[in-house]
Amino acid sequence: MPAIMGFADLSIADIAAEYRLAVSDVMQICTRLDITYRDEGTNLALEDAKAVMLEILGRAQDPAEGDCARARPC
Repeated sequence: MPAIMGFADLSIADIAAEYRLAVSDVMQICTRLDITYRDEGTNLALEDAKAVMLEILGRAQDPAEGDCARARPC
């Protein structure tokens, strides 16, 4: 039986707002991670949302990443 993936109650726009990023930045991360989405209102699967947030947090810890290094959770 295939694993059933739960959905986070977080859209791309929600994640962008939470980490003070442009929606387009979060969409780029989704694209890079091969996460399918329709628009900024797309609710992400739980594992996908976690992957995006880990990517954002990883950039926040790496000063070489430029503007994303300013991202901090609210």
